[in-house]
Amino acid sequence: MDVFRADQTDEIAAVAARFVVEEGLEYAAAKRRAGKQMGLSTRAPWPDNAAMDAAVREYIHLFCADTQPVELQALRELALVWMERLAVFHPHVGGAVWHGTATRHSDIYIQLYCDDAKSAEWTLLDHGVEYHPGSVNGWKGEPVDALTVRCRCEALGQWALVHLLVQDRDDVRGALKPDAQGRRPRGDANDLRALLSAPVERGNNA
Repeated sequence: MDVFRADQTDEIAAVAARFVVEEGLEYAAAKRRAGKQMGLSTRAPWPDNAAMDAAVREYIHLFCADTQPVELQALRELALVWMERLAVFHPHVGGAVWHGTATRHSDIYIQLYCDDAKSAEWTLLDHGVEYHPGSVNGWKGEPVDALTVRCRCEALGQWALVHLLVQDRDDVRGALKPDAQGRRPRGDANDLRALLSAPVERGNNA
């Protein structure tokens, strides 16, 4: 990649990072929005996830350093509440809440590992929890059932979305393999408690 294309990649990442932080978009959607805003073609030098991570952390450092740690802590506490409620399904939290880049605009993503794909839905129904069923791409690229719950985050004074991704019980080991950047892609309730008990660092990366 020549210098011009490298600079353009950084520019795309910077624009996309704003959409991630300020609107809670996922990386793919943020890059599409950035590309549209910048009038780019599909052949543009799109940033990879590592470049996006760096741009998001830089944006947080520059514009949200005073507020983001508190917002991250609040969302991690809310995630832990749901993980404890659904402990029988060996929940693991991932995404921005786990990696430390979440803001008040971020959704919470929790993977549940079930012997029966319907058991998580039955549990929510038994407890009178309203949810919206859907589907997302899982960590292996396959369609995964997603149960989305809208709940109140009192610490932030707003509503938040918790996406419960229903995986096969046997998938739990593969889900803990390091990602392309060598990071743990998600953690269980004990891991999250450890993060909550530690001082919150700006741009903390689990």
